[in-house]
Amino acid sequence: MATIGFILVVEDDATIAEVVTAYLGEAGYRVNSYERGQEALAHARKEHPSLVVLDLSLPDIPGELVCQELKQMGDFPIIMLTAKSSEEQRLLGFSLGADDYVVKPFSARELVFRVKNALRRTTDAIKDKAAGVLSFNRKALVLDPECYHAIVAGIPVELSATEFKLLLRIAAAPGKVFSREELLEKVLGYSCDGYDRCIDAHIKNIRHKIGDRPRNPVYIESVYGVGYRFNGIKDS
Repeated sequence: MATIGFILVVEDDATIAEVVTAYLGEAGYRVNSYERGQEALAHARKEHPSLVVLDLSLPDIPGELVCQELKQMGDFPIIMLTAKSSEEQRLLGFSLGADDYVVKPFSARELVFRVKNALRRTTDAIKDKAAGVLSFNRKALVLDPECYHAIVAGIPVELSATEFKLLLRIAAAPGKVFSREELLEKVLGYSCDGYDRCIDAHIKNIRHKIGDRPRNPVYIESVYGVGYRFNGIKDS
């Protein structure tokens, strides 16, 4: 299997790091593993990874801080590993820019599956760039897949990679109702009970960033019991 760059594993539990590294290696990936966040960040600055598997409980700095630092370096997927299983913790992880969230204990085979899905989504996003710039409501909202730029009323808005892909997915088909399950599969690449709330969290973040009011939305409408619909008028 051809690989782009490498997978960075940030995990202070030597046993877990060894298992994860072994399984990813067997799947054909090049893997670098670090137990401390600062060491991992230093390596990522020198050679940007294709994907990061990140434990949140690190001995030197919080994994949440590592996630934020990584997101400033480049547009690569981050899969969080954590023993924190509450819904609030998962939603916090997604709000920080995580692309996936795996609760310990976990199946190493499932993690490899999620890694493959995340990398596939990255490849699909590159293909999406060929779609060209989309604009709505007389250029009140502009989406540029080539550079992942969102512009609202002439002002650039910073969306995470996942937020941009989610907005682009629904904006590409105005009027179509997308279920949460469909968005999970198409944007996040998996379907799993209990994770549909992460779509709600991403939509909430997007609405806040583009100035869309939930009770009187211009762009993203909630469809009760189903999911979401994009109501922007596409410019010709």
